[in-house]
Amino acid sequence: MERKRIKQGRVARISGPLVVAKELEFVKMHEVVRVGELGLVGEVMEIRGGEVFLQVYEETAGLMPGEKVEATGEPLSVELGPGLLGCIYDGIQRPLARIRDIEGDYIGRGVSLPGLDREKVWDFFPTVKTGDIVSGGDRMAEVQETAAVKHRILVPPGIKGRVKKIEAGRFKAEDTVCVLETDGGEKKLNMIQRWHVREPRPYKEKLPVKEPLITGTRVIDTFFPIAQGGTAAIPGPFGSGKTVVLHQLAKWSDADIIIYVGCGERGNEMTDVLTEFPELQDPRTGRPLMERTVLIANTSNMPVAAREASVYTGITIAEYFRDMGYKVALMADSTSRWAEAMREMSGRMEEMPGEEGYPAYLGTRIAEFYERAGRVICLGKEEREASLSVMGAVSPPGGDLSDPVVQNTLRIVKVFWSLEATLAYQRHFPAISWLRSYSLYFENIDQWLKTNAGETFPRLRGVALGLLQKESSLEEIVRLVGVEALPASDRLILDAAKMIREDFLQQHAFDPQDAYTLLGMQYRMLEVIVDYYERARELIIAGVDIEQLEKLAVRQRIARMKYLSSREYETKLSDIQRDLADEMKRLKE
Repeated sequence: MERKRIKQGRVARISGPLVVAKELEFVKMHEVVRVGELGLVGEVMEIRGGEVFLQVYEETAGLMPGEKVEATGEPLSVELGPGLLGCIYDGIQRPLARIRDIEGDYIGRGVSLPGLDREKVWDFFPTVKTGDIVSGGDRMAEVQETAAVKHRILVPPGIKGRVKKIEAGRFKAEDTVCVLETDGGEKKLNMIQRWHVREPRPYKEKLPVKEPLITGTRVIDTFFPIAQGGTAAIPGPFGSGKTVVLHQLAKWSDADIIIYVGCGERGNEMTDVLTEFPELQDPRTGRPLMERTVLIANTSNMPVAAREASVYTGITIAEYFRDMGYKVALMADSTSRWAEAMREMSGRMEEMPGEEGYPAYLGTRIAEFYERAGRVICLGKEEREASLSVMGAVSPPGGDLSDPVVQNTLRIVKVFWSLEATLAYQRHFPAISWLRSYSLYFENIDQWLKTNAGETFPRLRGVALGLLQKESSLEEIVRLVGVEALPASDRLILDAAKMIREDFLQQHAFDPQDAYTLLGMQYRMLEVIVDYYERARELIIAGVDIEQLEKLAVRQRIARMKYLSSREYETKLSDIQRDLADEMKRLKE
């Protein structure tokens, strides 16, 4: 006789967010369950004998042994479709704004709302016609989701057939908008796709990166650039400006879509994000930045298990927009909180601990997350190229870069922006260390930089970094004997390095001109500083006193050049270079 399939069990024991269920047969790994009378959302993490270990994404206070546990038959998934942009979700894609309208300022346990609004009506414009053969990834329609973004409705991966019926009109997300004739019969499609968050979305081919992601932040674009489709880590101690850097990247980077994941951050920081982002003006369109942004909010006082889900929810939504052919940038703040959540859940499940108590699979999980970035050819007939860039903040205890989360992250990512508390205390922002940071994308993007910024860009960057490194080696001597005891050539190195630090690298996030610098202007600014250094070095060799160089009138204009507007910088910097050459020539004579 066939055994009856039981899809309901009972709670055996509870340990914080970990619930152990019994009598729950025929469930699968990562299957979503509903726990207790309130129907708390949980996920199967381990099946051991007759016990099923669940991580619950909501507060388990008040839950008692013996309460029911129901399996849903589905893995943890997100809803993908029009209506994502401009939304603020929690870690399991519950829409916080709509929940607040129903529940008030506090989310009740067991509350379940769909990720996409079922009542909103969209103008649907087909891009295929009856009789066309379509398959997974093909664009079948468009919806103007916001003024800034056109949402491309794609055939879900794994489906192929002939269009039997499709027409323009006004539809809700759940309405049938297309009927396909497939080998298995008719298939009705709406505008919603559901996708398992732990499974990467498919693509045709992964391509090598070749273009930088322009951020407008000079220390990043010039010295430590990230490529479109690249990965970067921002480790740093408390107060060094990780969140501010991510905010700047979200606002100014030249990505089409921004996904911002607040994973386990303090409530006041996420409050700033949630209140500031809706008010930010998009520098590309002049409209609200939220029109091309999705926020995932999971604060440190929310259930710990939901931190892991928030990271996967964010990367899945990012892949969905990538599949449309957009350049997507994801900011995760911070992956350390995600790793801490893994450590807590691993300990409760009595798994063998690894370094510093983190689970042995920490490195694998971090690698799986960052490997979902990249520049790809999307599924579909159109051969769309798209990219997904991932930037993750890391918050090691005490700023210790030997922390396992930092080390496992640095093995995967190709850009390291090291934030230093000493620079932050000196009010040097962004506090990215020019001595400890690095980028491994130079070989990929140097040709693009030569073509689009300037032929000598790599040389200027090398000269500037060399001066900063020499300055560091001279600092100890200066502390012992003083600047006046140094030879003129070394004093010139210190002088030029100071100009690079203060007049180029230091950037004011709240100044309308200095907050964002065009790549062409960055190149010209660096050219002026290196030109000053090389001309001054020739005069020093010729016997000119360095104090005369320090009194040049043009130096004040060099110090103010970062405040030039994008319309006038080319003319003004050319004037500065001409006057610099004239003043140097007079000194030499």
